[in-house]
Amino acid sequence: MAIEKYIERFTKHLKYEKNFSHHTIRNYLSDLDQYNNYLNDEGLEIDMDPLAIRRYLALLQKKNTKSSTGRKLAAIKCFYRYLSREEIIETSPFEGIATPRAEKKLPGFFSVDDIFRLMDAPRSEKPLVVRDRAILELIYASGLRAEELVRLDICNIDMAAGMIKVIGKGNKERRLPVGGKALEAINAYCESRIAGGGDAKNGPLFLNYRGERLTTRSIARIVKKYLLKAGIPGNGSPHTLRHSFATHLLDAGADLRGIQELLGHSSLSTTQKYTHITTDKLMEVYDKAHPRAKKS
Repeated sequence: MAIEKYIERFTKHLKYEKNFSHHTIRNYLSDLDQYNNYLNDEGLEIDMDPLAIRRYLALLQKKNTKSSTGRKLAAIKCFYRYLSREEIIETSPFEGIATPRAEKKLPGFFSVDDIFRLMDAPRSEKPLVVRDRAILELIYASGLRAEELVRLDICNIDMAAGMIKVIGKGNKERRLPVGGKALEAINAYCESRIAGGGDAKNGPLFLNYRGERLTTRSIARIVKKYLLKAGIPGNGSPHTLRHSFATHLLDAGADLRGIQELLGHSSLSTTQKYTHITTDKLMEVYDKAHPRAKKS
């Protein structure tokens, strides 16, 4: 029983029933394509035996990191659960197979000084530079994912209330506050679009030079460009800006539950990783404040 004919149905299941993002669906399909190649190369059927499964897991672990192996295995498990639910197979041969535990990586973040340098990097008043300044300010002001940023339309911004409506993972909607600096930058960008004869009342918020909606890849290039311009070392990205947003809020005493809501995390455990990177700040506060902290 070949799996190709079930892939299209599974794709619709991920999109319309599971509400997975386009990015996640693309990764799942890529992982399933690799798995299908393995089945074809080995002359195996969809209901693999345990020995064939162990061979495939060994192959994955040899070629991939633990996190990549775990993701690929998750895609296959999800596919087999779907097949079982649809009664295409009786039981999943991957049921009970443990997912490798990925190494926990603490998210990187910029210092507050680095953030100020980054926000000062787009100095020109050229329309695209004004746009870039608004992009940087908004990611840091509201902790947006790159894919959330590119999906923003002008109608999602309430300038008077200082709020934006964001469509996050799983098409979940949330409203977020926007800081004054970011609002100023967005307003300046909209004015530059009007001055250039463009529409600043309808359609996508951030456009490329051809007047089309920006992509996440474009956002990554923009962030990289100004990190270099600001002389900030390291492999920073839009996600690093998002991490910085959360870390700086936590350092300033913000509630973890509140940060969870702002970031759009479905689980508090996802947000709790930020507590690890603020330990130094916590020790600094403790040493300064606790009467018995200092050594005599």
